[in-house]
Amino acid sequence: MLVVETIAKIRRAYFIQRKPIKQICRELRVSRNTVRKVVRSGATEFSYDRSTQPRPKIDPWRSDLDEMLAENDRQAKRQRLTLVRILRRATQPGL
Repeated sequence: MLVVETIAKIRRAYFIQRKPIKQICRELRVSRNTVRKVVRSGATEFSYDRSTQPRPKIDPWRSDLDEMLAENDRQAKRQRLTLVRILRRATQPGL
């Protein structure tokens, strides 16, 4: 999401200072497409809203992993599993 100040800086650099788009991109660290969009449109604020939130890839195993980590926290410090052992247990069925 672009802030109004950034949009103002882009417009000032392009229209008043006559800087090329490439130079504006380098100075303000925004993409060329963003600078073009700001220059071509009259909007003062841009925002991006997702229609659906993507689910994390770990979601199918989340409950099992939460349970395993809670059980691991209840163990004595020397009895706890390392991350490698937790991964092995999570990926190998029947353990």
